[in-house]
Amino acid sequence: MSFVDIPMPHGRLEALFWQEPSPRFAAVICHPHPLHGGTMHNHVTYRAAQALRNAGGSVLRFNFRGVGRSTGTHDFGAGEVDDARAALAQVAQAQPGVPLVLGGFSFGCRTALELALQEPRVTCVLAVGLAVDTFDVGFVSKLETRTAFVHSEHDEFGAVASLEALRAKISGAETRLFVVPGADHLCTGKLDELSATLEPAVRWLLETLR
Repeated sequence: MSFVDIPMPHGRLEALFWQEPSPRFAAVICHPHPLHGGTMHNHVTYRAAQALRNAGGSVLRFNFRGVGRSTGTHDFGAGEVDDARAALAQVAQAQPGVPLVLGGFSFGCRTALELALQEPRVTCVLAVGLAVDTFDVGFVSKLETRTAFVHSEHDEFGAVASLEALRAKISGAETRLFVVPGADHLCTGKLDELSATLEPAVRWLLETLR
């Protein structure tokens, strides 16, 4: 694993890159809300990245603008999508010719889904902890990218039933829901259960890759 600086108009983004010599795919993982302590070192973000790495991928985590050593200031969503796009371009350049995967947790999940709608290069999305009752996520109904939703049973920012209702509106993509039993939004005390749920979610997500 190595530190990487991703050049940006506002300066740079700080990133960590697990780069495999012959990866099955390459992925970018987005962290939770910068104004609520979210960084690329968040435990849920790390577990998601680890699950993708265990499945044979090169995985990049990065700090959004204004977090850690990343320059710039928080932009309430639009700029963060640009950050994720730059991270995806970095990965595509470093690992040419392999499928590209996006993922994220909470705010980062919403960011990844928004970028997936704009980036036809993205093969699939690992969507962890979408705050469906907190964020404006109506755009997700337009999703056209295969997506595995991983969601805590007792997520205080989005009920499982609310996510199921949103999934029912997605007609342009294959999706599946994987529930982390007994967990809250941050998977407090349930990180092993999270990892156990991520494993089949990632396996399903990637089963169409060649």
